[in-house]
Amino acid sequence: MKILLMGNPNVGKSVLFSRLTGTRTIASNYPGTTVEFIKGALKLGQEQAEIIDVPGTYTLEPTSKAEEVAAEMLKEGDLIIDVVDATNLERNLNLTLQLLERQVPVIVALNMWDDAHHRGINIDVARLEELLGVPVVPTVGVTGQGIRELVSRLPEAATPQMVYSSSDERWAKIGDIVSQVQSLSHRHHTWREVLEDASSHPVGGAAIALLVLVATFLVIRFIGEGIINYVTDPFFNWLWTPLLMKLSLAFGSGGFWHDILVGRLINGQIDYLQSLGLFSTGLYIEFGVVIPYIVSFYLVLGILEDVGYLPRLAVLMDTLMHRLGLHGYAIIPTILGFGCNVPAVMATRILESRRERFIAATLISIGVPCAALQAMIIGLVGQQGIQYVAIVYGSLFVSWIIIGLILNYTVKGFSPELIMEIPPYRFPPWRVIGEKLWLRVYSFIKEALPIVLGAVLVVNILYMIGVFDFIANIAAPVLTGLFGLPKETVVALAIGFLRKDVAVGMLAPLGLTAKQLVISTTVMAMSFPCVATFVVLARELGAKDMLKATGIMIAAALIVGGLLNLIL
Repeated sequence: MKILLMGNPNVGKSVLFSRLTGTRTIASNYPGTTVEFIKGALKLGQEQAEIIDVPGTYTLEPTSKAEEVAAEMLKEGDLIIDVVDATNLERNLNLTLQLLERQVPVIVALNMWDDAHHRGINIDVARLEELLGVPVVPTVGVTGQGIRELVSRLPEAATPQMVYSSSDERWAKIGDIVSQVQSLSHRHHTWREVLEDASSHPVGGAAIALLVLVATFLVIRFIGEGIINYVTDPFFNWLWTPLLMKLSLAFGSGGFWHDILVGRLINGQIDYLQSLGLFSTGLYIEFGVVIPYIVSFYLVLGILEDVGYLPRLAVLMDTLMHRLGLHGYAIIPTILGFGCNVPAVMATRILESRRERFIAATLISIGVPCAALQAMIIGLVGQQGIQYVAIVYGSLFVSWIIIGLILNYTVKGFSPELIMEIPPYRFPPWRVIGEKLWLRVYSFIKEALPIVLGAVLVVNILYMIGVFDFIANIAAPVLTGLFGLPKETVVALAIGFLRKDVAVGMLAPLGLTAKQLVISTTVMAMSFPCVATFVVLARELGAKDMLKATGIMIAAALIVGGLLNLIL
């Protein structure tokens, strides 16, 4: 049996899915978190049912790619759990009545039942069940309230076969249902609602956005550096280095396998950024430098997601984003890109038009450095002074704006107005935030570690057989003439295609000046995304548009790198 979990965006489907299947998914307090369907299993008596978490949709007449997926999945379901936001009954019933017109049994999960009570919204569940002709079960996904009853009543799912001749008739029916089952109690504004109003105001919202962005940067850096200073560096210096030195002695302090596994010794010692061994540089870049910032970034992002701030930021950014050919909602995949470009490009599915998805994906690939790259930029360029880090970020931001303006005028198509749901502020559920953090960090390690180790291995071998010397001589005119960089930086720029963090780490032993570090890291950030992002770009945009985006990246990197060489 296939059970579809369907509903409007941001009604708590992913949390219910985790409760029903035990499968951990990433859920957030904004619409569009689920852009692909996810499968899990639920034991029903002696049988095992397959549960599919379908992307959120407001209607069965799709307006975005995520909604297309939802409408297509409807053909495969044997039963539908329609997840309805109890705090927004009228809007949610539009999809419910559309589902009841199909020949598939439906049961309604009236989710966020606790929030409805807090807001003074009273719903007569028995009367609603009678009017819809299907079971209705109040649930609270975050706490698990009502989940047992929902599962026990799945066999009661029914097909009342309602049919409406037009959407007007359907909305009239919705109005009739709501008037019979819902009543409101008088209450005063809470401090959270006052804050909601302030953060949506043009002036107050801009001030709050600035505070949030500054606080976000400071907290990420504080936590990341704290983990490096008190956890990872002591581990590598006090525990890991002695083990590697013993391994080095066992290999005779040199030789092919010594250099592959331990790396070259610098002044008789292991240098974690220069030795380039699998067990030294390979592990240190991943766990000693990048993971601390990945942990801190995803922790802060998870809190911002679950508090409900990001949709308000999207509304504030709407005017600017329209000038770039997008609307405010594109700020959410953009912010996700600061963690990893791969899910960010996938998240562009929430945008309505192909034009918007192309512009958003291209801008993310050019102007939004992932957390791993940022960790290396802050760690390496930051040693020269915070002003140089600011130049790198400023160059990326200005490029992001200018390229967006150009694409807005040159790419054919349309950008629809921003129509999105603004969720209420909620206290972040720490269990959900902890699970999301673990899932994201685990996924990063699982994906990145083999590539980092592979990149270090490839670099080591290519060094040994002299391939990079050959490439460096060919590329020297561009590097030295246009960018003002030594020809040896070609190795790092080439490796950037595999892993940006490894590539930036390879700049460390070159003894570059502050200006050269700024130019090389900016060019590296803009020129190519990593290979994983390329694969997703090809899948989401198609080969033709992916090649167009690549051409834009190369042209932008050459122009900005050349300008920085002239200006600095």
